[in-house]
Amino acid sequence: MMPSLRGPVRRYMRPLVRIVMTLLCAALLPAAGNAGTLPAAVGATPMPSLAPMLRGVTPAVVNIASKTVVRERDPFFDDPVFRQFFGLPGAPRERVEQSLGSGVIVDAAKGYVLTNNHVIAGADQITVTLQDGRTLHAAVVGSDPATDIAVLRIPAEHLSALPVADSARLQVGDFVVAVGDPFGLGQTVTSGIVSALGRSGLGDGYQDFIQTDASINPGNSGGALVNLAGQLVGINSMIYSPSGGNVGIGFAIPSNLALQVMRQLIRYGSVRRGSLGVDTQPLTPALAHALNLRAGAEGVVVTRVRAGSAAAQAGLKPGDVIDALNGQPLRTPQDLANLEGLLPVGQSARIGVLRGAQRLQLEAMIEPLRLATADGSSIDPRLAGATLSDLAPGQRPGGLPGVALTRVAPGSRAAASGLRPGDVIVGVNQRRVEGVAGLRALLAAPPRQLLLTVVRDGRGFYIMAE
Repeated sequence: MMPSLRGPVRRYMRPLVRIVMTLLCAALLPAAGNAGTLPAAVGATPMPSLAPMLRGVTPAVVNIASKTVVRERDPFFDDPVFRQFFGLPGAPRERVEQSLGSGVIVDAAKGYVLTNNHVIAGADQITVTLQDGRTLHAAVVGSDPATDIAVLRIPAEHLSALPVADSARLQVGDFVVAVGDPFGLGQTVTSGIVSALGRSGLGDGYQDFIQTDASINPGNSGGALVNLAGQLVGINSMIYSPSGGNVGIGFAIPSNLALQVMRQLIRYGSVRRGSLGVDTQPLTPALAHALNLRAGAEGVVVTRVRAGSAAAQAGLKPGDVIDALNGQPLRTPQDLANLEGLLPVGQSARIGVLRGAQRLQLEAMIEPLRLATADGSSIDPRLAGATLSDLAPGQRPGGLPGVALTRVAPGSRAAASGLRPGDVIVGVNQRRVEGVAGLRALLAAPPRQLLLTVVRDGRGFYIMAE
C-alpha cells in the first residue's frame, strides 16, 4: 500500500500559503502615510465610487423645516360660560407642531425648490437649510395634494440646481441613489435599484410611483432620487413599512410628473387637470354577463357620460366598458382616475372600449376638469376665509365624496377653527357631504353648531367651526 502523502503536503503547503497571502496583502495595502484608506486603484483598475457624482448632487438637496400653530380644543375650555365661571382666559390654547423633510433645488436662477405637499401642508412658517449651512425663509408657490407635490421659492443667491432626466426612460434594474435628511440627522445618501415602475393603489390621489430598494426613511420625503449621471429622476415620497422602519420598499414621484405639476403650479397656482367626463364602477362577473361580455373581460363600466364632455363627443355610452387608455390596461375606477388625471389638457387619448361583443377604439380630446368652487363665507360665515372646491376623482379619501379646501386665508375664521389648505370636509353635523352643492344645501338653514368631519393626510377627526 502506498504511504499517505497528506501529512507532508500539508507541512510544505502551509508556509507557501503564508508567503502568497503576505504578497497579496502587500500589493493591496495603501502606501505608508495613508493607513486606514482604500487605494485609488487596484493595479490599473480604479476603485468604483459615487463620490464624484454626488459632489454635484448634494448642494442641490436641502433640509426643510416647517412650523404649524395648532389650536388645542377642549369641550370645557371652548364653553364661554365655563371659562367665565372659572376666570379662564378667553384666548384659545395653542401648541406648535414642527416637522422635517427634504427638498430639491431645480431652478437656481429663480430659487424654485421641489418637495412633497405633505412636508409643508398647513405650515405657518417654512425654512430651508442649504448644504453650506445657510438657512432661508421659503414661500409656497403652490401645492397639489393629489400628486403630493409642492413648489417653494427661496432667495436665488449662489444656489446649485439638479439637472432633470426623462423619467420615462427609466428601466427596472437601473441603479439609483436617494439623497435626503432622514430623522433630521443631516444629509444622507443611500443607493439601490429601480424595483418597479408605474406603481399605484397606495392610497388616494394620482399615482405613478417609481419603486426602489434604496433606503427611504422619515425626513427623506421630498428629497432627490437620482441616476448615476447625477440627474433627478424622482422625488422621494413614501415607504411601505409594517414596522415603521425601512424594509427596502420606497416610492418616488417620477420627475416627468413632478415637472408637469410644477409648471402648472408656477403658472396658475394650482393644477388644471383633464377629464373624459365619465362616471364608472368596477366590472363584476355578474355585470359582465349582463352586458354580454366575453368571459374574463376586465375594465370599468361607464355609468354616466356628461353632456358635451370629451367622452360624449368620442361616442362613449353608458354600459360601455373601458379596458384601456392610451394602451394602458384598466381594472378599477382608480386606474382610470390615475391615468385620466395625469394626462395634459388638450392631449388626444385612445380609449379601448368593449361594447357587448364588439371591440372599439375611440379617440377623445382631454378637456379641463370643471369643478365647482365657492367662497366659504357665501355658504356659512364660520367658513369665512376658506375657498372650497369639489373633489377631483383621484382626490377622494377612501373613495368618499366631500369638499376640498384649496385655500385658507391666514387669520381668517376658518383658520382660527383649525382648518388648513388640503383638508377634505367629508361630513357636517354627522351627515355626509356631496360636493360644494351638497354642502350648500346642508347649510341652507345655518345650524347652531357646525361640527365638521375632516380628513387630513389620511387621518379623520372633528373640528368645531366657530
